[in-house]
Amino acid sequence: MAKQAEIYVGRRKESVARVYLTPVTSGQEATITINGRTFENFFPNQLHRDDVNRPFKITNTLGSFVVSARVAGGGTTGQAGAVRLGIARALADMNEENRPLLRGDDLMTRDPRMVERKKSGQPKARKRFQFSKR
Repeated sequence: MAKQAEIYVGRRKESVARVYLTPVTSGQEATITINGRTFENFFPNQLHRDDVNRPFKITNTLGSFVVSARVAGGGTTGQAGAVRLGIARALADMNEENRPLLRGDDLMTRDPRMVERKKSGQPKARKRFQFSKR
């Protein structure tokens, strides 16, 4: 490992995650803690847990880091995506050899999709009220 990571920020939808990665030392266990809760407790859905672990699986570093994250805003899917981006940025900064692997799997790009705003004169963003000709 080149250097120890600082705090990395990941965002998705309305969620913002601040991720802190430290390499596992001898006698220490690789854990993921989010907002002071265990990983399995914070993300009970297996899809979200797999999404967060994806950068580790691609770089073959699963179980070699202690992850501590603070997440705010949005829902569970956005929060999982934000943590994933923060972890990917940290791994890329710690070891430059990881960057092409993560970039190739599209983990270094922030997802730009956001919720479309509601328009006036309509019940939702795109839905229209029923049209009556007469």
